Amino acid sequence: MKKTLVLGASPDPSRYSYHAVQRLVDKGITVIPIGIRVGDINGLKIIIGKPQLADIHTVTIYLNTINQVEYYDYVIDLKPKRIIFNPGSENAEFINLAKKAGIEVQFACTLVMLSTEGGY
Repeated sequence: MKKTLVLGASPDPSRYSYHAVQRLVDKGITVIPIGIRVGDINGLKIIIGKPQLADIHTVTIYLNTINQVEYYDYVIDLKPKRIIFNPGSENAEFINLAKKAGIEVQFACTLVMLSTEGGY
């Protein structure tokens, strides 16, 4: 399965990252929600910081470009197969770093991908 790190996970039910975590879990995908605010999403605790992780297939980003900078090295070092830049999170600097590291980059909406057959 596509173990997914949601970067920018929020405990606020009005945020897209909140819904992405819910939908990924509903699809049976292992989710690691990392955010900048303490909280949980339907009982799944949001992690603050940069935990050591292995076997991450996808990182889906819900942070603006300014808040992404501190995560560049962390995400690249995880060696995910792909990074999804959700609308509003596109970042040329991060994209170039990912491509240089051999990581597939997608400009997409995780929620839309999850709603289409075979889209995720």
